[in-house]
Amino acid sequence: MSTVKHLRVETSVLVVIDIQDKLLVRIPTAAVLVRNAGFVLDVAALLEVPVRATEQYPRGLGPTTPEIARRLPAAIPAKTTFSCCGAGTFLEELEMLRRPNVVLVGMETHVCVAQTALDLLHAGLHVFLPVDALAARGEVDHNTALRRLEQAGAVPTTSEAIAFEWVRNASHPQFKAISALIKEKE
Repeated sequence: MSTVKHLRVETSVLVVIDIQDKLLVRIPTAAVLVRNAGFVLDVAALLEVPVRATEQYPRGLGPTTPEIARRLPAAIPAKTTFSCCGAGTFLEELEMLRRPNVVLVGMETHVCVAQTALDLLHAGLHVFLPVDALAARGEVDHNTALRRLEQAGAVPTTSEAIAFEWVRNASHPQFKAISALIKEKE
């Protein structure tokens, strides 16, 4: 019997994977990805959930798109490995946070997101996948990766569900601010 995994602010970290301009132009759902990843970033900022981010070979794929970059910590590590866990001390930094629930947003679902998720699961962390804040160039790749990752133990969810799970209650001090963010993204 599997253990139910709940997202809590105090046990969560958000990881933004490779939302870079040169690849973003090839993603059919780019606008939805950027809107929903930005929403999760805004909610994380309101609730003080730590954020980490990566860029895949920025010399070739360019920087993180400005709409997302303005919401990120100043230093974004570059990587050439597909898994974020191969980017310097990324995994060690996550483990030092002592937050076992990792929310992944970004692209591409079947490459960098999938390999990161599998490595994080292997390391004993819980992975949450807001499916509306993930993308790939091809729908088959995206959907197949989501099924594979769910079978491996990752939890599919949505960006809005994460927000509500983090606040847990309409009496939360940030509930009204988050409700306003939800209205903005609609």
